[in-house]
Amino acid sequence: MSALVSFERVFEVLDLKPLIEEKADARAVPDGPASVEFDNVRFGYPAADKVSLASLEEVAALDTRGGAEVLHGVSFRAEPGQTVALVGSSGAGKSTIAQLLPRLYDADEGTVRIGGVDVRDLSAPSLRATLGMVTQDGHLFHDSVRANLLLARPSAAEDELWDVLRRARLDELVRSLPDGLDTVVGERGYRLSGGERQRMTIARLLLARQRVVILDEATAHLDNTSEAAVQEALAEALAGRTAVVIAHRLSTVRAADVILVVEAGRIVERGTHEQLLAADGRYAELHRTQFGKPVPGAAEVAEAGEAVA
Repeated sequence: MSALVSFERVFEVLDLKPLIEEKADARAVPDGPASVEFDNVRFGYPAADKVSLASLEEVAALDTRGGAEVLHGVSFRAEPGQTVALVGSSGAGKSTIAQLLPRLYDADEGTVRIGGVDVRDLSAPSLRATLGMVTQDGHLFHDSVRANLLLARPSAAEDELWDVLRRARLDELVRSLPDGLDTVVGERGYRLSGGERQRMTIARLLLARQRVVILDEATAHLDNTSEAAVQEALAEALAGRTAVVIAHRLSTVRAADVILVVEAGRIVERGTHEQLLAADGRYAELHRTQFGKPVPGAAEVAEAGEAVA
């Protein structure tokens, strides 16, 4: 009897209406290089007192609006092939911005666009085919190197697998494994180091050939040696793609085309690394905190800007 009740609960969950639904006339992301745009986006997670997880009826009726607003009028644009970096304190809203791009949530107000089209008007398969993501905990399954890579593109030939492994700086490692491509990496890739797991997810990203890439703290837990190897692989992965990079370590975003400083759900500064150092604002403060010394060259950059002005 208890088993029957348990199955009833399972089917109640399976029958729940998704909070994020695809429109009947959803379209594909336009061909060619894709831009990313946030236009006056506001968003708040559901309030904790809105739903009791013990009641599936309440879950089904969940109103996703009404929680405390965590993004307040966020606007920016990443041109095709451009890298935009988001930096700021923990809890500032950086990862929330990243979660709105693949429609893990929908904005309460404003518009998120990819390729000039509102993401709410795009089909889910097209959105997944366009967007790739690397997080700080790159997930690998208890399967072979080959199987983990082929998740990105099942039709890929073996020479393509070796090509992306080479570009991710992993080909020598995989050739040294007992069974090469058929070596099992273990649950969550535990047989590989943190840097090797990250490079494996980057290889998978390269194989998928997505046009827009989201990097969410991709090097957060790596030592300096592993980070250097991963950065080389990321440079390969980002070439020619539109990228939104979330980073805590400022050393990883120096080369970004635009850096956005996010605080309390708002963009408080924007510019290149050099421009933000010269402004001596929040970004420069974060730089001093991380490197423990005065911002190098800030005065010279500021003087140069004044001379041009």
